[in-house]
Amino acid sequence: MMIEPRATFAGINSLRVAVIIPAMNEEQSIGRVIADIPTWVTDIIVADNGSTDNTAAIAERAGAKVVPAAIRGYGSACLAGIAAAENADILVFIDGDFSDYPQQMHALVQPIAENRADMVIGSRTLGNRQRGSLTIQQRFGGALACKLMWWLWSVRYTDLGPFRAISRAALLQLRMDDLNFGWTVQMQIRAAVAGLRTMEVPVDYRRRIGQSKISGTLRGVVMAGYKILYTIGKEFWIARHCVRSAGNQGKDHLKTNT
Repeated sequence: MMIEPRATFAGINSLRVAVIIPAMNEEQSIGRVIADIPTWVTDIIVADNGSTDNTAAIAERAGAKVVPAAIRGYGSACLAGIAAAENADILVFIDGDFSDYPQQMHALVQPIAENRADMVIGSRTLGNRQRGSLTIQQRFGGALACKLMWWLWSVRYTDLGPFRAISRAALLQLRMDDLNFGWTVQMQIRAAVAGLRTMEVPVDYRRRIGQSKISGTLRGVVMAGYKILYTIGKEFWIARHCVRSAGNQGKDHLKTNT
């Protein structure tokens, strides 16, 4: 499939867009990901999560800024990338395994640049998927997580896709702190709680280069599934606790003033 990148679009020239690529041992694919990123992107940041191969060197030669993420974990790498993108107006997250199509990035960024959305998620379930690109476990886990978010927060999502864009102002509201597999679902839940304008756009998906650290091993699948469910439960408890605490503070205020 050939997808031509959009050279530019309305409003983008006045904004700084940083692409954050969490990566660990992606030497076979990282150069191809960086090469396909549109030219209107201001900064490309590879958050190296402890690679033992040539990922960092290849990324630097391809023109990316490489920053270390000392604590192992997907969320940790995303946080390291965010810290390095302090001047960006919009942040885009994309994996370093070449499973996403960087050329489709404008579809995620444009609604934010035009002030129609605060966060845009690339939905793989709405786009065209190469056979074998999403495992049964990934499809089932994503569908379950989205159903739980609908039941608990009345927000509709179709995917937990890592290819996503968010304005810096909106991201700061979320106070993201998950360090590993719960990152994507935490972002979506907190966006719903914060009342952000969120939308999904279809993105295409292909088989990754190399073996996935999550879906490629039984341990990774089990740990990812557990962490996603744990994060949903934790965020629901936090939301209820905050509402209850706010209610009690209101009652105490009324008692004090009567």
